[in-house]
Amino acid sequence: MFQRIFKDQSKPDYTLLAVVFTLLIIGIIMVYSASYVWSEYKFADSLYYVKRQLLFASAGVIAMFFFMLIPYNTWKNYAKVILVGCFILLFLVLIPGIGMVRGGAQSWIGVGAFSIQPSEFMKLGLIFFLAAYLAKGQKYITSFKKGFFPSIILVFTAFGLIMLQPDLGTGMVLVLTCMLMIFVAGARLSHFIGLAALGLAGFVFLIISAPYRISRITAYLNPWEDPLGDGFQIIQSLYSIGPGGLMGVGLGESLQKYFYLPEPQTDFIFAILGEELGFIGGTIVIGLFLLLLWRGIKISLEAPDLFGRFLALGIVSMLIIQVMINISVVIGLIPVTGITLPFLSYGGSSLTLTLCSVGVLLNISYYSRI
Repeated sequence: MFQRIFKDQSKPDYTLLAVVFTLLIIGIIMVYSASYVWSEYKFADSLYYVKRQLLFASAGVIAMFFFMLIPYNTWKNYAKVILVGCFILLFLVLIPGIGMVRGGAQSWIGVGAFSIQPSEFMKLGLIFFLAAYLAKGQKYITSFKKGFFPSIILVFTAFGLIMLQPDLGTGMVLVLTCMLMIFVAGARLSHFIGLAALGLAGFVFLIISAPYRISRITAYLNPWEDPLGDGFQIIQSLYSIGPGGLMGVGLGESLQKYFYLPEPQTDFIFAILGEELGFIGGTIVIGLFLLLLWRGIKISLEAPDLFGRFLALGIVSMLIIQVMINISVVIGLIPVTGITLPFLSYGGSSLTLTLCSVGVLLNISYYSRI
């Protein structure tokens, strides 16, 4: 299994590895800083969230190194099985008594004291399958019937199940990642134009079918119209970032985490980072994500086969698209969508699956000519 690695004395991309560990350390520090007030109030333990984050990070790092040592072509052989397993989990989470409801979304399955989020597994599972599908049938991707349509049906079936929870943020990441993979594989632009028209109609339907989504759109356009309701989160997020200025108010000195910004250790952790570490701190974090993007693209371009290229592209695209959506929400560029910031936000299955994804990317780097 590890013969290829040890035979040529290949090395993983140490720059990517350093970026990931740096982001993890920043994330652990910020989870503590953002959560200790809420932790003390809710659990009488100021370390509650950071202790769990350390546990998740430790498990994720172990999983990352394990995945790093598995030859990436192995996943091509099990892509169908993994995808079927992910679909089963998405069905199970919708069953009352199995799926757990948090924040109005039935997106978790409880396992003892912890829980998993099946949609996170689906993101990686679909990337595995789509990379194998595109590598094997790239010559058919220009054909609507033989290549484009089957892949699109699969993607939107997964998206539909995720929207039944509902989880628009994760669904958006999944769809955008897969669309990028299909486009890079050589799909016709005309097919995407037609899909975009249908997608726009579907997006409008999703908005008008759920009153809370309409509220989020109106809150995005004018949060001050309902400052204590739908506009509350974005207003408090901007109040958090604004005082940060260039240098920030100082690590641990945030005011917004004192029950103004709801659960700031999750989706809005970048707002607390901006408040405490300022423009410079935020720029450093964004710079680290850009460095991750560069290394991921380089690994993809230098991978020895199509499967490795598509797989690396899918993983790095998934991470960066999620970063872009999260930060855009925090600074008010797009409506509020519940989605974590990779490596930084508090979360179990999200952080662990993200590190597993990086492990796969690092294994591809063993074989890439970088």
